[in-house]
Amino acid sequence: MSTLGAVALTATLLVGCGDDQEPPAEADRTTSSPSPSASGDSSPTPEPSASAPSEEPEPSASPSESAGEGTDDSGAGTDEGSGDGADEGKGDGKTDEGTSDEAGGDKGDGKGDGKGGKDDEPAKPDYIEYGEVSDRVGKLQQRLRDLGYFVTSVDNAYGGETQQAVFALQKAGGLYRDGVVGDATQAAADDGVVPRPQTSSGKVLEIDIDRQLVLAVENGKVVKVINASSGNGETYEAKGATYTAYTPRGSFAVYREENRMYASSLELGDMWRPKFFTGGIAVHGSASVPAFPASHGCVRVSNSAMDWIWDSWGAPSGTPVVVY
Repeated sequence: MSTLGAVALTATLLVGCGDDQEPPAEADRTTSSPSPSASGDSSPTPEPSASAPSEEPEPSASPSESAGEGTDDSGAGTDEGSGDGADEGKGDGKTDEGTSDEAGGDKGDGKGDGKGGKDDEPAKPDYIEYGEVSDRVGKLQQRLRDLGYFVTSVDNAYGGETQQAVFALQKAGGLYRDGVVGDATQAAADDGVVPRPQTSSGKVLEIDIDRQLVLAVENGKVVKVINASSGNGETYEAKGATYTAYTPRGSFAVYREENRMYASSLELGDMWRPKFFTGGIAVHGSASVPAFPASHGCVRVSNSAMDWIWDSWGAPSGTPVVVY
Protein backbone atom coordinates (compact mmCIF):
# COMPACT_ATOMS: atom_id res chain seq x y z
CA MET A 1 0.00 0.00 0.00
CA SER A 2 1.41 3.44 -0.87
CA THR A 3 2.13 5.99 1.84
CA LEU A 4 -0.75 8.14 0.60
CA GLY A 5 -3.14 5.18 0.82
CA ALA A 6 -2.09 4.34 4.38
CA VAL A 7 -2.65 7.92 5.51
CA ALA A 8 -6.09 7.94 3.92
CA LEU A 9 -7.08 4.69 5.65
CA THR A 10 -5.92 5.95 9.04
CA ALA A 11 -7.92 9.14 8.64
CA THR A 12 -11.00 7.13 7.72
CA LEU A 13 -10.76 4.97 10.85
CA LEU A 14 -10.21 7.83 13.28
CA VAL A 15 -12.91 10.22 12.16
CA GLY A 16 -15.26 8.32 14.45
CA CYS A 17 -18.48 9.54 15.92
CA GLY A 18 -17.81 13.11 16.80
CA ASP A 19 -15.45 15.64 15.35
CA ASP A 20 -12.92 15.36 12.55
CA GLN A 21 -10.34 17.45 14.37
CA GLU A 22 -7.05 15.73 15.04
CA PRO A 23 -5.44 16.05 18.50
CA PRO A 24 -2.53 18.46 18.98
CA ALA A 25 0.94 17.14 18.32
CA GLU A 26 1.79 16.88 22.00
CA ALA A 27 -0.99 14.37 22.71
CA ASP A 28 0.27 10.83 23.43
CA ARG A 29 -1.12 8.67 20.62
CA THR A 30 1.12 5.58 20.63
CA THR A 31 -0.53 2.51 19.19
CA SER A 32 0.94 -0.07 21.54
CA SER A 33 -1.53 -1.60 23.96
CA PRO A 34 -1.05 -3.41 27.26
CA SER A 35 -1.48 -7.13 27.59
CA PRO A 36 -5.00 -8.48 28.10
CA SER A 37 -6.38 -8.92 31.61
CA ALA A 38 -5.57 -12.16 33.34
CA SER A 39 -9.24 -12.81 33.80
CA GLY A 40 -9.74 -13.16 30.06
CA ASP A 41 -12.51 -12.10 27.72
CA SER A 42 -16.18 -12.43 28.41
CA SER A 43 -18.45 -14.85 26.65
CA PRO A 44 -19.78 -13.69 23.29
CA THR A 45 -22.91 -11.62 23.26
CA PRO A 46 -25.75 -11.60 20.78
CA GLU A 47 -25.00 -9.60 17.69
CA PRO A 48 -26.74 -6.25 17.17
CA SER A 49 -29.27 -5.92 14.42
CA ALA A 50 -28.05 -5.67 10.84
CA SER A 51 -29.03 -2.04 10.60
CA ALA A 52 -26.36 0.15 12.17
CA PRO A 53 -27.68 1.67 15.41
CA SER A 54 -27.43 5.39 15.95
CA GLU A 55 -24.15 6.43 17.49
CA GLU A 56 -25.58 9.22 19.53
CA PRO A 57 -28.80 9.51 21.55
CA GLU A 58 -31.62 10.65 19.31
CA PRO A 59 -33.98 13.33 20.68
CA SER A 60 -36.73 10.75 21.03
CA ALA A 61 -34.49 8.19 22.77
CA SER A 62 -35.28 7.39 26.38
CA PRO A 63 -32.74 8.46 29.04
CA SER A 64 -30.31 5.90 30.38
CA GLU A 65 -32.48 5.33 33.42
CA SER A 66 -35.60 4.60 31.37
CA ALA A 67 -37.23 1.22 30.96
CA GLY A 68 -35.57 -1.26 28.64
CA GLU A 69 -32.41 0.72 28.09
CA GLY A 70 -29.48 -1.24 26.77
CA THR A 71 -31.31 -4.55 26.70
CA ASP A 72 -30.44 -7.25 24.21
CA ASP A 73 -33.16 -7.80 21.61
CA SER A 74 -32.88 -11.53 21.91
CA GLY A 75 -34.19 -11.57 25.48
CA ALA A 76 -33.50 -15.29 25.74
CA GLY A 77 -30.79 -17.88 26.10
CA THR A 78 -29.65 -17.22 29.63
CA ASP A 79 -29.04 -20.01 32.11
CA GLU A 80 -29.44 -17.65 35.05
CA GLY A 81 -32.99 -18.41 35.97
CA SER A 82 -35.62 -20.25 34.00
CA GLY A 83 -38.31 -17.67 34.59
CA ASP A 84 -40.81 -20.38 35.46
CA GLY A 85 -41.21 -19.10 38.99
CA ALA A 86 -42.22 -21.35 41.90
CA ASP A 87 -44.44 -24.38 41.72
CA GLU A 88 -46.95 -23.24 44.31
CA GLY A 89 -50.50 -22.99 43.06
CA LYS A 90 -50.07 -25.45 40.18
CA GLY A 91 -51.38 -28.58 41.89
CA ASP A 92 -52.62 -31.40 39.73
CA GLY A 93 -55.41 -32.33 42.12
CA LYS A 94 -53.54 -35.27 43.69
CA THR A 95 -52.29 -35.71 47.25
CA ASP A 96 -50.55 -38.53 49.09
CA GLU A 97 -53.98 -39.56 50.41
CA GLY A 98 -53.11 -39.04 54.04
CA THR A 99 -51.64 -42.48 54.73
CA SER A 100 -50.21 -41.50 58.11
CA ASP A 101 -52.29 -42.64 61.12
CA GLU A 102 -50.28 -40.55 63.57
CA ALA A 103 -52.48 -37.48 63.17
CA GLY A 104 -55.71 -39.09 64.32
CA GLY A 105 -56.04 -41.59 61.50
CA ASP A 106 -57.74 -39.14 59.14
CA LYS A 107 -57.20 -39.63 55.46
CA GLY A 108 -57.38 -37.07 52.73
CA ASP A 109 -59.86 -37.46 49.96
CA GLY A 110 -57.17 -37.17 47.34
CA LYS A 111 -58.71 -34.07 45.83
CA GLY A 112 -57.26 -30.62 45.75
CA ASP A 113 -58.16 -27.57 43.68
CA GLY A 114 -54.54 -26.46 43.38
CA LYS A 115 -55.48 -22.89 44.32
CA GLY A 116 -54.02 -20.82 47.09
CA GLY A 117 -56.00 -18.65 49.43
CA LYS A 118 -57.54 -15.48 48.13
CA ASP A 119 -55.09 -13.27 49.96
CA ASP A 120 -51.98 -15.37 49.22
CA GLU A 121 -49.07 -13.41 47.73
CA PRO A 122 -47.57 -14.88 44.54
CA ALA A 123 -44.18 -16.44 45.07
CA LYS A 124 -41.20 -14.40 43.90
CA PRO A 125 -39.26 -15.81 40.97
CA ASP A 126 -35.81 -17.16 41.67
CA TYR A 127 -34.16 -14.34 39.74
CA ILE A 128 -34.15 -10.53 39.76
CA GLU A 129 -34.89 -8.57 36.62
CA TYR A 130 -35.75 -5.10 35.38
CA GLY A 131 -38.81 -3.56 37.02
CA GLU A 132 -38.71 -5.39 40.35
CA VAL A 133 -39.08 -3.34 43.53
CA SER A 134 -38.01 -5.24 46.65
CA ASP A 135 -35.58 -5.41 49.53
CA ARG A 136 -33.47 -7.93 47.66
CA VAL A 137 -32.99 -5.39 44.85
CA GLY A 138 -31.76 -2.93 47.48
CA LYS A 139 -29.28 -5.50 48.76
CA LEU A 140 -28.06 -6.08 45.20
CA GLN A 141 -27.67 -2.35 44.62
CA GLN A 142 -25.69 -1.93 47.83
CA ARG A 143 -23.42 -4.86 46.96
CA LEU A 144 -22.74 -3.50 43.47
CA ARG A 145 -22.04 -0.09 44.90
CA ASP A 146 -19.65 -1.51 47.51
CA LEU A 147 -17.74 -3.31 44.74
CA GLY A 148 -17.34 -0.09 42.74
CA TYR A 149 -19.95 -0.60 40.04
CA PHE A 150 -21.67 2.64 39.06
CA VAL A 151 -24.76 2.83 41.27
CA THR A 152 -25.72 6.20 42.75
CA SER A 153 -28.89 5.26 44.63
CA VAL A 154 -29.98 2.32 46.77
CA ASP A 155 -33.75 2.65 46.34
CA ASN A 156 -34.89 -1.01 46.06
CA ALA A 157 -36.06 -0.38 42.48
CA TYR A 158 -34.43 -2.19 39.55
CA GLY A 159 -34.29 0.56 36.94
CA GLY A 160 -31.95 1.66 34.18
CA GLU A 161 -29.00 2.54 36.41
CA THR A 162 -29.11 -0.83 38.17
CA GLN A 163 -29.40 -2.59 34.82
CA GLN A 164 -26.26 -0.81 33.59
CA ALA A 165 -24.39 -1.95 36.71
CA VAL A 166 -25.59 -5.54 36.27
CA PHE A 167 -24.44 -5.46 32.63
CA ALA A 168 -21.02 -4.35 33.86
CA LEU A 169 -20.87 -7.12 36.47
CA GLN A 170 -21.84 -9.73 33.90
CA LYS A 171 -19.18 -8.45 31.51
CA ALA A 172 -16.53 -8.52 34.24
CA GLY A 173 -17.49 -12.09 35.16
CA GLY A 174 -17.66 -13.37 31.58
CA LEU A 175 -21.39 -14.07 31.90
CA TYR A 176 -24.26 -13.73 29.47
CA ARG A 177 -25.15 -10.04 29.29
CA ASP A 178 -28.91 -9.96 29.76
CA GLY A 179 -29.32 -7.90 32.92
CA VAL A 180 -31.09 -10.78 34.70
CA VAL A 181 -29.67 -11.66 38.12
CA GLY A 182 -29.86 -15.43 38.40
CA ASP A 183 -27.60 -17.84 40.25
CA ALA A 184 -24.43 -17.14 38.25
CA THR A 185 -24.74 -13.35 38.38
CA GLN A 186 -25.62 -13.40 42.07
CA ALA A 187 -22.59 -15.60 42.72
CA ALA A 188 -20.39 -13.10 40.87
CA ALA A 189 -21.70 -10.33 43.12
CA ASP A 190 -21.26 -12.45 46.26
CA ASP A 191 -17.73 -13.42 45.22
CA GLY A 192 -16.77 -9.79 44.61
CA VAL A 193 -15.95 -10.04 40.91
CA VAL A 194 -14.25 -6.81 39.79
CA PRO A 195 -12.09 -6.34 36.67
CA ARG A 196 -8.35 -5.90 37.12
CA PRO A 197 -6.78 -2.63 35.99
CA GLN A 198 -3.93 -2.57 33.46
CA THR A 199 -2.16 0.45 34.91
CA SER A 200 -0.41 0.76 38.27
CA SER A 201 0.17 4.45 38.86
CA GLY A 202 -1.59 7.76 38.41
CA LYS A 203 -5.17 8.58 37.54
CA VAL A 204 -6.13 6.74 34.35
CA LEU A 205 -9.30 6.19 32.36
CA GLU A 206 -9.09 2.60 31.11
CA ILE A 207 -11.31 1.29 28.31
CA ASP A 208 -11.63 -2.48 27.97
CA ILE A 209 -12.86 -3.04 24.41
CA ASP A 210 -13.18 -6.83 24.73
CA ARG A 211 -15.43 -6.61 27.77
CA GLN A 212 -17.00 -3.25 26.88
CA LEU A 213 -16.17 -1.54 30.17
CA VAL A 214 -14.79 1.82 31.29
CA LEU A 215 -12.69 1.77 34.46
CA ALA A 216 -11.74 4.78 36.54
CA VAL A 217 -8.38 3.77 38.02
CA GLU A 218 -6.24 5.50 40.65
CA ASN A 219 -2.76 4.18 41.40
CA GLY A 220 -3.64 0.68 40.28
CA LYS A 221 -6.96 0.52 42.10
CA VAL A 222 -10.31 0.43 40.30
CA VAL A 223 -12.56 3.04 41.89
CA LYS A 224 -15.47 2.77 39.45
CA VAL A 225 -16.66 0.21 36.89
CA ILE A 226 -18.97 1.56 34.18
CA ASN A 227 -20.89 -0.22 31.43
CA ALA A 228 -19.81 0.97 27.98
CA SER A 229 -20.45 0.47 24.27
CA SER A 230 -17.77 1.13 21.64
CA GLY A 231 -17.45 0.89 17.85
CA ASN A 232 -19.34 -2.01 16.30
CA GLY A 233 -16.91 -2.56 13.41
CA GLU A 234 -19.50 -1.88 10.71
CA THR A 235 -19.15 0.58 7.84
CA TYR A 236 -21.37 3.63 7.62
CA GLU A 237 -21.77 6.72 5.50
CA ALA A 238 -21.66 10.33 6.65
CA LYS A 239 -21.64 13.43 4.45
CA GLY A 240 -21.03 11.35 1.36
CA ALA A 241 -18.02 9.44 2.69
CA THR A 242 -17.70 5.89 4.02
CA TYR A 243 -16.17 5.19 7.42
CA THR A 244 -15.59 2.23 9.72
CA ALA A 245 -17.05 2.18 13.23
CA TYR A 246 -13.74 1.51 14.91
CA THR A 247 -12.41 2.33 18.39
CA PRO A 248 -8.59 2.30 18.28
CA ARG A 249 -6.54 0.61 20.98
CA GLY A 250 -3.48 2.29 22.45
CA SER A 251 -2.30 4.86 24.96
CA PHE A 252 -3.78 8.33 24.59
CA ALA A 253 -4.80 11.31 26.71
CA VAL A 254 -7.80 13.59 26.96
CA TYR A 255 -6.92 16.48 24.66
CA ARG A 256 -10.26 18.24 24.29
CA GLU A 257 -13.49 18.34 26.29
CA GLU A 258 -16.90 19.92 25.73
CA ASN A 259 -18.97 20.58 28.83
CA ARG A 260 -22.30 20.57 26.99
CA MET A 261 -24.45 18.61 24.60
CA TYR A 262 -22.15 18.52 21.61
CA ALA A 263 -23.38 17.98 18.05
CA SER A 264 -21.29 15.67 15.90
CA SER A 265 -19.62 17.43 12.97
CA LEU A 266 -20.48 14.35 10.88
CA GLU A 267 -24.16 14.81 11.74
CA LEU A 268 -24.30 11.51 13.60
CA GLY A 269 -26.15 12.92 16.59
CA ASP A 270 -25.44 14.57 19.92
CA MET A 271 -22.89 13.60 22.57
CA TRP A 272 -23.28 14.49 26.24
CA ARG A 273 -20.18 16.18 27.70
CA PRO A 274 -17.61 14.39 25.50
CA LYS A 275 -13.95 14.00 26.36
CA PHE A 276 -11.94 13.46 23.16
CA PHE A 277 -8.81 11.34 23.42
CA THR A 278 -7.79 10.70 19.79
CA GLY A 279 -9.04 12.26 16.56
CA GLY A 280 -12.83 12.39 16.67
CA ILE A 281 -13.07 9.59 19.23
CA ALA A 282 -14.42 10.48 22.65
CA VAL A 283 -15.88 9.04 25.83
CA HIS A 284 -19.32 10.61 26.11
CA GLY A 285 -22.72 10.25 27.69
CA SER A 286 -25.59 8.67 25.78
CA ALA A 287 -29.19 7.69 26.41
CA SER A 288 -28.50 4.33 24.74
CA VAL A 289 -25.75 2.13 26.16
CA PRO A 290 -26.48 -1.49 25.24
CA ALA A 291 -24.52 -4.51 26.42
CA PHE A 292 -22.75 -4.90 23.07
CA PRO A 293 -20.65 -2.68 20.72
CA ALA A 294 -23.05 -0.31 18.97
CA SER A 295 -21.35 3.03 18.33
CA HIS A 296 -19.63 4.61 15.32
CA GLY A 297 -16.32 4.56 17.21
CA CYS A 298 -16.81 6.66 20.32
CA VAL A 299 -17.18 5.05 23.74
CA ARG A 300 -20.66 5.49 25.17
CA VAL A 301 -21.47 5.51 28.87
CA SER A 302 -24.71 6.57 30.53
CA ASN A 303 -25.35 10.29 30.95
CA SER A 304 -25.22 9.96 34.74
CA ALA A 305 -21.89 8.11 34.54
CA MET A 306 -20.49 10.87 32.32
CA ASP A 307 -21.66 13.43 34.87
CA TRP A 308 -19.74 11.50 37.54
CA ILE A 309 -16.58 11.50 35.40
CA TRP A 310 -16.86 15.27 34.94
CA ASP A 311 -18.14 16.42 38.32
CA SER A 312 -16.77 13.91 40.84
CA TRP A 313 -13.78 12.12 39.38
CA GLY A 314 -12.46 14.84 37.11
CA ALA A 315 -10.50 13.46 34.12
CA PRO A 316 -9.41 16.92 32.87
CA SER A 317 -7.34 17.49 29.72
CA GLY A 318 -4.15 15.51 29.95
CA THR A 319 -5.70 12.57 31.82
CA PRO A 320 -4.25 9.33 30.38
CA VAL A 321 -6.69 7.12 28.47
CA VAL A 322 -5.58 3.52 27.90
CA VAL A 323 -7.64 1.44 25.44
CA TYR A 324 -7.07 -2.32 25.24
